[in-house]
Amino acid sequence: MTAESTEEHTARSTAQGTSGGTAGSTAEAVEAVFRIESARIIAGVTRIVRDVGIAEELAQDALVAALERWPRAGVPDNPGAWLMATAKHRAIDLVRRQETYARKLAEVGRSLEDVPPPGAGDAVEDADGFDGIDGIDDDLLRLIFTACHPVLSTEARVALTLRLLGGLTTAEIARAFLVGEATVAQRIVRAKRTLAKAAVPFEVPYGADRAGRVASVLEVIYLVFNEGYSATAGDDLVRPALCEDALRLARVLAGLMPREPEVHGLVSLLEFQSSRIAARTGPDGEPVLLADQNRAHWNRPLMRRGAEALLRAGRGPYSVQAAIAACHARALRYEDTDWAAIAALYGRLMALTPSPVVELNRAVAVSMAEGPEAGLRVVDVLAGEPALKDYHLLPSVRGDLLERLGRRGEARAQFALAASLARNGRERQLLLERAERAERTARAAAGPDGS
Repeated sequence: MTAESTEEHTARSTAQGTSGGTAGSTAEAVEAVFRIESARIIAGVTRIVRDVGIAEELAQDALVAALERWPRAGVPDNPGAWLMATAKHRAIDLVRRQETYARKLAEVGRSLEDVPPPGAGDAVEDADGFDGIDGIDDDLLRLIFTACHPVLSTEARVALTLRLLGGLTTAEIARAFLVGEATVAQRIVRAKRTLAKAAVPFEVPYGADRAGRVASVLEVIYLVFNEGYSATAGDDLVRPALCEDALRLARVLAGLMPREPEVHGLVSLLEFQSSRIAARTGPDGEPVLLADQNRAHWNRPLMRRGAEALLRAGRGPYSVQAAIAACHARALRYEDTDWAAIAALYGRLMALTPSPVVELNRAVAVSMAEGPEAGLRVVDVLAGEPALKDYHLLPSVRGDLLERLGRRGEARAQFALAASLARNGRERQLLLERAERAERTARAAAGPDGS
């Protein structure tokens, strides 16, 4: 049983166990089931109405119906199927009320007439007459490609994906990315309108268009995870809930697209990175650098899953990053890390996706493999890079290398500069502490007369 199916089983067991409980406990069960099933429901309904905005409204209508009916009649044996059937019935009623009823009905097939009534329990079938999961999975895959369509801005894709596929509320998305709730709501509304106006088809692309669309989907999941793994702003270094949502989406995508190597590459990367989250912060939420992390706190089951996914990965950028993460995972101690291999992998990543950020990471690996002077030479080349002008990790890395070379006064200035650029409160505090420590060490080395 997969992690997703275990979660689903638990929620359904909870729902069934409350059939004779209070209205409050039933409402909690409804919301738990809906959070798990909402993406599949929206996907199934979108195939009927061809509009993700309307589909989401109909899914919410089904939720309201469950909140009204289940406290009186009890939770059905298959609550997810009940919600799906209810939402699809409302979708069919909507189609029937439209002037283009005959054409719309022809598009979704005659078998829509055979959708069983809500409450049929385990006998509820998909709208196309299939009792299996395949049809639902196809719809879910279509929904992923629709929500991550390149016609939308990156911010809109992220917000819509978390809303439709992650099951997050507008308030939860706003809190996760430290933006106003109204801003997130506007992004989601505009995204739905854009998809409708552009008449984006509810389909999985094929041929030349598929590679670009897969890249867009992977980018969204990757961005969501990174924001959780190392928050760009705020007071928390890590937001585990966002990482969990991204990893779950990546696993779902791998299940739906088992023959896409780069999908497995992303899954492997996120599994490995997730395995280290618990060790990245101390008791009070302060950052713990990689060299100081207690590797006994790394999650071994997640590391095994990462290694298994890596066996199915390809040679794309996510797969290369997963290979880098695997190098860290294989080292029982920080001193055992194969930095030469990591530097070579970053070189391969630079060939695939040239980026000053990737080159900065390569500089760190080079400094560990060949010494701080070698790393500093790479960093100094990046000093004039416009894309890194306000990137706090550039002076942070430079400060670390200077400190290792004994040039502590220069290191202090670099750490102070990095702190002034950092938007995350935890990172800023760590950099200020490193600046103060470098200054104290420099004064001690200079002696009482400053010489």
